[in-house]
Amino acid sequence: MHLGSWKTNPNDPNGWYRYEELAPLLIAYAKKNGYNYIECMPLSEHPADCSWGYQNTGFYSPTARYGDMDGLKKFVDLCHRSGIGVIMDFVPVHFAVDGYGLARYDGTALYEYPDDNSDNYSEWGSCNFIHARGEVCSFLQSCANYWISEFHFDGIRMDAVSRLIYWGGDPGRGENEASLNFLKRMNQGLHQLHPDAMLIAEDSTDFDGVTRPVEFGGLGFDYKWDMGWMNDTLNYFRSNPFFRGSGYHQITFSMMYYYKERYLLPFSHDETVHGKATIVQKMFGEYEQKFPQARALYLYMYTHPGKKLNFMGNELGQLREWTEEREQDWDILKFPIHDAFYHYMHDLNQLYLQEPALSAWDYRREGFRWIDCHQENRCIYAYERRANRERLLIILHFSDLQNQQYTVTVPDCAALEPLLHSDWACYHGSVEKNTDLILTTPTEKGGQVTLPLAPYSAMLFRVHTTVEKSVSAPPVQAKKSRKPRTSTRKTCKTAETAQ
Repeated sequence: MHLGSWKTNPNDPNGWYRYEELAPLLIAYAKKNGYNYIECMPLSEHPADCSWGYQNTGFYSPTARYGDMDGLKKFVDLCHRSGIGVIMDFVPVHFAVDGYGLARYDGTALYEYPDDNSDNYSEWGSCNFIHARGEVCSFLQSCANYWISEFHFDGIRMDAVSRLIYWGGDPGRGENEASLNFLKRMNQGLHQLHPDAMLIAEDSTDFDGVTRPVEFGGLGFDYKWDMGWMNDTLNYFRSNPFFRGSGYHQITFSMMYYYKERYLLPFSHDETVHGKATIVQKMFGEYEQKFPQARALYLYMYTHPGKKLNFMGNELGQLREWTEEREQDWDILKFPIHDAFYHYMHDLNQLYLQEPALSAWDYRREGFRWIDCHQENRCIYAYERRANRERLLIILHFSDLQNQQYTVTVPDCAALEPLLHSDWACYHGSVEKNTDLILTTPTEKGGQVTLPLAPYSAMLFRVHTTVEKSVSAPPVQAKKSRKPRTSTRKTCKTAETAQ
């Protein structure tokens, strides 16, 4: 999130809240909506609002836009007291060219490459750090430690790591050994000083071992953004449903490489700016078509292995691209379809926190199993998530076909308990909410059941291996599609706080 444009302060000429003023507003919102961590875009001092903090001058200075260092410490402390973790973006790759910053600090190229070196400037027009110099590495290592030690951030997300792995981020130019050694030393040192701190890499390359410990030949990060999953998934949902069969395995491909690293699934600010459109706006079709697809997309995201990152405003179904110059479009919630989407995201967040199978075994192979990943012509997927004795079944239907019936056989399954359906009427969908137990028919391969599938929908079930003899349930029947509700307040009842 970007602190200055989440909500604006009507009493400040710039619209900014101070750190300690923003904390109670943000904490209440996070708790209510089921978020357990906040990731802040860079808070170190930067001259240009439009850089969003990614071109720094004051690497050790909290930006004065929102107050002073004591205010930031109070912000983090208040979040921790409420059970909310805080992560900050950190930029160890480049710095702003302003003369009062690090550029030609002593009149010479001290922190950057020499003037006649083609690597002196980044693609953003900023100066690249020269990690071959020990004093530069010491400066950045100490800086990362400073933010964790002094402000008690729970972790840092390092920006543009690909530019540290390869020269200019280009694998064709080869690996940058000096930068790689810098990353290894810094991450290893930070883990020794702060064993519980999270170190997260924004890296779009396929470099091996980004999240492997340094002592085993890796770079020592705890998590890596899965940019491949993000791009494949969003490209799939941009496509016309008629052609999704040919792109069917854009959805399955991520699990072919998933266990190589400890991945985090990101829908970051980068996916809502520069003409890319917001997440909801990316969905194929007209206004009314976009929301059922976005609801199905998010259930898929939340049930796919890996930690989750969702940029502010996405939970509102925001259509306008993000800009640092104005706050989120809170008034959009007066429209029923957006209000319903907001409540859907609330309920999905709560389920994610409450169901261990959605996260506890993210990085264990037994935590995920495909049930069906060969329905190319129907755009249907089925898989299980597991943790200890808990099992969840997920069924996805990403086509626009009406009145689809899908028969699935689930090993060792006596009944399915509906937990969430992306097309329930209370979320502006076409299916009446029903959480009755669905009994399966025993077969040699497991419990079999036939389910109706709404267009652009996703379903989450709890798998029961046994049922009480007294339990009975009516057979599942397809329901005719009907017009979505125009109001959701009376049908969506949601919890107020995260568990």
